Amino acid sequence: MKTYGVIMAGGGGTRFWPLSTKAEPKQFLNLSGKDILVNETIDRQSAFIDKEDIFIVTNQSQAELMLQKTEGRIRADHILAEPAARNTAACIGYAAMEITKKYSDGVMCIFAADHHIRDEKEYTRIMKEAVRIVEETDALVTVGIHPTFPSTGYGYIKNSAVKGKTYHKVDEFVEKPDADTAMSYVAAGTYAWNSGMFVWKASTILRYFKELLPDIYACLTQIGDAMGTDAEKEVIRKVYPVIPKISVDYGIMERAKGVLMLEGDFGWSDVGSWDTLDSVRTKDENGNISSGDTLLLDTENCVVYGKHKLIATVGVKDLVVVEADNAVLVCPVRDAQRVKQIVETLEKNGGESWL
Repeated sequence: MKTYGVIMAGGGGTRFWPLSTKAEPKQFLNLSGKDILVNETIDRQSAFIDKEDIFIVTNQSQAELMLQKTEGRIRADHILAEPAARNTAACIGYAAMEITKKYSDGVMCIFAADHHIRDEKEYTRIMKEAVRIVEETDALVTVGIHPTFPSTGYGYIKNSAVKGKTYHKVDEFVEKPDADTAMSYVAAGTYAWNSGMFVWKASTILRYFKELLPDIYACLTQIGDAMGTDAEKEVIRKVYPVIPKISVDYGIMERAKGVLMLEGDFGWSDVGSWDTLDSVRTKDENGNISSGDTLLLDTENCVVYGKHKLIATVGVKDLVVVEADNAVLVCPVRDAQRVKQIVETLEKNGGESWL
C-alpha cells in the first residue's frame, strides 16, 4: 500500500510574534538557519515517502505563498487550501477524503509543518515501523516522545507495553499538567509526550469519522462527492466553513478503542516559542542565542533576533529581544509563552496592522 505524507500548515505561530505574522506565519520562518520550517519538514519525510506523495493542508490565505515557498518540492495540486480554519479534524478528514477519492486508499502519515527533529535517521526508522504496524493491524497509531524533562507545555500519553511488540497500547491521553503532575509522569516511566504525529490508513480514519464525528463526516462526504468535478472548488467553499471545529485528538483519538503508540527518542521539539530556540540553534559560551546583526556585551542567557538593524545589548540577562519589520519585542525569557497574549490583545484592540 502506498504511503502518503500530510503536513498540517495552517497555524499562525503566535508565540513567535513579531517575526511570525498572518502574512508570513511560523512555518515560513527560517529559525534554524538552514531553511524554512515547512521545507525542512518536507525534506525530512522524503526519506520514507516520495515527495510526489506528500500533501500540505493550509489556509486559503496562505496557499499562494505556500506554493511559492515549496516550489520544486510539492506538486501544486497537492497543496489543499482550507477556506476557513476548522481545527485538525477537518484538516485531516479533508486530506483523507482527497486520498481515498483520487488515489483509492493509502497509509497517511500526519505531521505538523513547524516541528524540529534532531536525529532524522532514528526518526525515519520509527516512522517506517509505524507504517508497517498500520499495514499489519489497521490500527490508529500515534508517535509519543520519550520525555526528557517534566514539561508542562505538552500533553501526555499514558501507555503500557505489549509483550513481544514494538508498539505500546494507549491507555489515556491527558492534558498539559502542572509541574508536580509532570514530574510524577516522568518518574512513572509510563507516559510519553503527545507529539501530534499520527499514522493510519485513509479509509480507517474516515471510518472513525463516520462513527464518532458524523456531522463532520457528512460534510466531508459532500466535498468528496464533488472531487474531480467542475463543482469541487465551489462545494469546498460553501461546505468547509460550516464543518464543526474540533481537534482530531478530542474528536477521535481520545474516544477510539485500540489506539497504539510507538515511543520515539529522536530529539523532537515543537519549537513553540522564543525560549525553545535552543532546540534548533546553538547557544554561545554565555548561553545566548542570536541571529542577524548583534553585539552582545556582558549579556547572558538571552535570545536576540534581528532582521534589519543592529541589536546591541549591554549588561542584561534572561531576555528575549526581537526586531521585525514593524515591531520590536522585549520580554523576560520566562514569559516567552505570554507573547501569544500580545497577539490576542492587538486583535481585540484593532491592532491588525502589527499582526
